[in-house]
Amino acid sequence: MSETPLAIEVTDLVKSYAGMTAVNGISFTLKRGEILGFLGPNGAGKSTTMRILTGYLPATSGQVRICGVPVASQPDAVKRHIGYMPENNPLPEDMRVSEYLYFRGRLKEVSRSKLGPRIDEVLELCDLKRVRHKIIGKLSKGFRQRVGIAEAILAEPPVIIMDEPTIGLDPHQILIVRDLIASLRGRMTVIISSHILPEIEMTCDRVLIINQGHIVAQGTPDELRRDILGHSIYQLELAGDPDELANALTELEPTLKISESGEPDAEGFRTFTLTTAHEGDLGEELLSALQAPDFRLRALNRSHPTLENVFLAATRRSWDVKAEELAKN
Repeated sequence: MSETPLAIEVTDLVKSYAGMTAVNGISFTLKRGEILGFLGPNGAGKSTTMRILTGYLPATSGQVRICGVPVASQPDAVKRHIGYMPENNPLPEDMRVSEYLYFRGRLKEVSRSKLGPRIDEVLELCDLKRVRHKIIGKLSKGFRQRVGIAEAILAEPPVIIMDEPTIGLDPHQILIVRDLIASLRGRMTVIISSHILPEIEMTCDRVLIINQGHIVAQGTPDELRRDILGHSIYQLELAGDPDELANALTELEPTLKISESGEPDAEGFRTFTLTTAHEGDLGEELLSALQAPDFRLRALNRSHPTLENVFLAATRRSWDVKAEELAKN
C-alpha cells in the first residue's frame, strides 16, 4: 500500500530581516487531506512562514515545496495549488458577494461554464446564499470572514492556508467556520493559524507550535500532552487523614505525587490533586485503594490537560532554554 503523498514539504526554512531572524531553520511536512493547526505567540514567525508558503514572501534560505512544486523557482505555479486567506483579509467594499467570487474565479482561471455552479456550491457550503447579492462593505465581520473562506476554496485548490480565520467572530460564527473547515478534511490540505486553541484542538489532525522562529513541538494533541506535560492528573474529593491517604497510595504507583487544596469543607471533604507519570488509567486502582473505612470518597476525576496547557508549557520551556543559552554566553 503506497503512502499518502505530501502536500507540503518545508526543509530548513530561514527568513531574516535586517539582521533579525524571524524563522530559524524550521522543517515539517503535511500529507494531503490533513488539517494542521499552526500555533505560536505573537511575533513567533507564524505569519512569516505562511507568507513564504504561499509565495508572497521569499525565504532567505531553505526549501518549500507545495504538491511537489518548489515555491522559490515556480511561485506562479505554486499559487495555482493554494487558496490563501490572510489575517484581516482585504475585501473590496463596493462589490457584491457573487460579483466578487465571479471576479476572483476568473482570475483563478476557472472556466465560465464551471464557475457559475461552483459559486453556487461555495455559497451553499459557506452559508452565504442569503447574502449573495449584498455589498461586501455592508456585511458583518462573520459574513466577511466566510466570504474570504469561500474565495480561498473557490478554485478547489489542494492546499488551503488560513491566517486567523475566526478572529473577531462570535461563538455562533466560530462554530460555523469550524464545521466548514472540518468539512474540508480528506479533500484539501489545510493549515490554520489561530489563537483560539479549543477550535484548533477540535478541528485539526496535528498541531505545530512555533516560538522565536523555532518549532518547539509538533504532533497530535494527545502526543503533545504526553511529550510536553508527561503526566496524568486526577482530582479527588475525599474526607480522611491526608497522611493516611499518602500511606494508602504509596504502593500503588511509584511516580504518584499528592497535593491538597485548602481546608476541608463543612462536611470534612478536601480536594486532592494526584499527579503521575503513568500513562494508563489508574481509576480502578485508586478506587480500590480508597475503599478503606478511614476514607469517604465523594468524587474521582481524571483531568485531561487542554491544548492551552500544552501550548503554555511548550513556549515556556523554549523561553527557559533560550534564557539558559544567553546566560552561558
